[in-house]
Amino acid sequence: MSEQFSRENPKPTRHFSDLVTIMHILRNECPWDKKQTHESIRDLMIEEIYEAIEAIDNKDYDELKKELGDILLHVLFHAEMAKEKNLFSIEDVIFGIQEKLISRHPHVFGDVEATDSETVTRNWESIKQNEKGRKSVLQGVPDNLPGLLRAQRMQEKAGAVGFDWKTWPEAWKKLDEELDEFKESLHQQTKEEQEKEFGDVLFSMVNVGRLTGIDAENALRLTNTKFKKRFTYIEEKLSEKGLKPSEVSLEELDKIWDEAKSYD
Repeated sequence: MSEQFSRENPKPTRHFSDLVTIMHILRNECPWDKKQTHESIRDLMIEEIYEAIEAIDNKDYDELKKELGDILLHVLFHAEMAKEKNLFSIEDVIFGIQEKLISRHPHVFGDVEATDSETVTRNWESIKQNEKGRKSVLQGVPDNLPGLLRAQRMQEKAGAVGFDWKTWPEAWKKLDEELDEFKESLHQQTKEEQEKEFGDVLFSMVNVGRLTGIDAENALRLTNTKFKKRFTYIEEKLSEKGLKPSEVSLEELDKIWDEAKSYD
């Protein structure tokens, strides 16, 4: 028989039910855990998700294992707080996701035909919209998603119901048009109008990337990581000479930047 969690001799096990028990104990006996609310740990949950994404980017699967545990902890934390208010339990969460997976995969658990991922996506969106009684497919995209990610999700959902370019060269024509409008705005329009035109450029760029299979949010995150690595290299090299970036010319900074690129 596998080991079970004991309150008297607490040791980790591999049982989900034991993790639920530990969360319940902490919620009743730990001063910090007792005072938390859904709102107070909301941002911590977001942080854990981004840490998991970073582990995926780094292909650090040992770290990913830990971060997935942290995310699971937050799921249990929210479920435990909801149970205290008689709203729902972790069992309800588990039942709900099973119900969703079964209903939205009729090609697996029913008699619907779907031989490619595009058909599966269209079926998923159709079922989802009918389930929730939504008037628009875009209602399923949270308003507080990061801008690039939200743009991509809206484009994907619109594309799933037929509102889409067929190929990326068609989308590129729209991008060229938006670039021209943005450039023109820089000469004669207000900052507010320039910002709108710049937003159109970004939205169109996301569209081009999406149609070539590129995830805009992920692409920019990787570039941000690359920039941080290269700029840190510049700072370290200058520090060895007792200098700061603000104390050398742009030409010298570019030279060290090129050095940093060789280590990518």
